Amino acid sequence: MSVNEVLDLAITYNGNDVRRINHLLKVFSFASHIGIMENCDSRLQTIIEISALLHDIGIHESERKHNSAAGNWQEIEGPIVARELLKNLNLENDILERVLFLIGHHHSYKAIDGIDFQILVEADFLVNIFEDEIDKSDCEKIKGNIFKTKTGVRLLERLYM
Repeated sequence: MSVNEVLDLAITYNGNDVRRINHLLKVFSFASHIGIMENCDSRLQTIIEISALLHDIGIHESERKHNSAAGNWQEIEGPIVARELLKNLNLENDILERVLFLIGHHHSYKAIDGIDFQILVEADFLVNIFEDEIDKSDCEKIKGNIFKTKTGVRLLERLYM
């Protein structure tokens, strides 16, 4: 199994939804960089990268079933879709289950229970701040409430503050 295989699956699954493909690529890039800079080991780095690529994989099903792309629906639908996509990649079970947990909780910030989860959330925020045009005063609040890694804080400050 390689992260590039997961990337290929994510792009294929999203079809011609270029906006969502670009989003996952940006989150993946930030998450990968933060994980490396925070000295995550190879197992954690794999979890971070796969989770970043698939964190929003439930959006299409959320829209189809619930007529909404809201985070709560993504957290319900995402792990189901991700499990199906990953079933033939021979991921170690503990890595698979952690990836599915992160996908199923990536909008539940009070549930952050590890550096992999923290990095995924920070990377998603770094992209969403730009995509959603969040203003500078809200970035201060996000920094205080969400960001914990040195690398994530540095990126947030460089990009938006």
